[in-house]
Amino acid sequence: MLLIYVVKIGPRLDYVFKQICGRILGLEFEFTTNLEHFIAHNGPKMSYGKSPLGNEFFVQSHDLLFSQGLEDWEIHVRSWEETIGFFATGESSVLPFDIFAASFYLLSRYEEYLPHVKDELGRFPYTESLAWKHNFLHQPVVDLWAYKFGAHLHKAFPELAQNKRTIQNIVVIESKRPFEFLYRGFLRTLLGFVSDLYKLRLGRLVWRAQVLLGLRKDPYDTFKWIIKLSKSSKARVILFFLLGEGYTFRETLKTNRQGYVNLIKLVADYLEIGMILSYHFLSDLPRLINEKQQLESYTRRVLQASFNDRQKVKLPEVYRNLVEAEIAQDYSMYYYNQFGFRAGTCTSFLFYDLEYEVKTPLELMPVVGKTLALRENPVSNIEQTFTSFYQSVESVGGHFIMVFSNRDFEPNKDNKIWRYLFSEKLIKRAG
Repeated sequence: MLLIYVVKIGPRLDYVFKQICGRILGLEFEFTTNLEHFIAHNGPKMSYGKSPLGNEFFVQSHDLLFSQGLEDWEIHVRSWEETIGFFATGESSVLPFDIFAASFYLLSRYEEYLPHVKDELGRFPYTESLAWKHNFLHQPVVDLWAYKFGAHLHKAFPELAQNKRTIQNIVVIESKRPFEFLYRGFLRTLLGFVSDLYKLRLGRLVWRAQVLLGLRKDPYDTFKWIIKLSKSSKARVILFFLLGEGYTFRETLKTNRQGYVNLIKLVADYLEIGMILSYHFLSDLPRLINEKQQLESYTRRVLQASFNDRQKVKLPEVYRNLVEAEIAQDYSMYYYNQFGFRAGTCTSFLFYDLEYEVKTPLELMPVVGKTLALRENPVSNIEQTFTSFYQSVESVGGHFIMVFSNRDFEPNKDNKIWRYLFSEKLIKRAG
């Protein structure tokens, strides 16, 4: 066990040490504010504060973990071997940067509480992030820092046991539009026929008619293919369905139709089901609870996972609602149009409410990105980006989480790369 001496134990300190020492490194540790107890301890120990007590293993602290509320801290990002660091320390510190304060800054999404320019949908854009501005969005820096800290600990205390993690593949499939032609309601279906006829898309018009008559499978119905490939895989595959109102008129389905309900029940027999929170009702807690209960009535299981439509993360309100609704995991922690580690990590972490200064039970899952962010790239660039991020996660044994759509698996030449990444790189590799 590692004994850690601090002058004061606060919620920020407790939160980030449990993430780095506990979740990432798997260390057994304990805090003490009793100097006599610390000095008398014969096992592995370290101090975290402004100055060392003697010649012990010492990491100099930044003020961030001992403060409350929000301050616009001055941050200087500097190179640190293969990565970067900020909140520099003095010569007496074993580490050149206070990785605990820096990790808290990224994990708590501190910068998203500060004044910033939002995009057209009210989201925090990746271009406003510290990681993008200083070119480390592509690195899980919190995990890299943790392992650097772990290496120093091992050198000082070889007897101290640490985790040996392996990568975990999690595939998120957004099924916001599970059907192209089915269950769209009479008016939308009629408008679809009129549009196809007006634009002389006769092939599509015939296809629509065949699907509605039951003569042909809906083009977006790729669920049996997904289930078949996922059955024997160790990868965790979660399909997310939207029960509420779509962002646009085109995305809204008749979700109470029996065919739609049957689809959810079919998928739930084999795979985990999650819920997409409607963009227009992210702040409506009663509606969220109602939709959660509705989905649970279909699957006969407790809903564990959700994500926000269009990846709008309105801190802290939306996450507070998830806590109130007793949803365990959220998959919204990524940028809608850019691959990267939004919170600087590839390890799941608990949501810390900066306004209330409290750690919550809501687990935030670090998604690297969705296919939409890569869609305009050449196939060779898509695979290269995928491989680069996968290797980054694999090197620290974290979670590799990528978001696909059921539409990505429609069997046509444009979707060949997505079918390949899903089936060969994630499903089979995890097996």
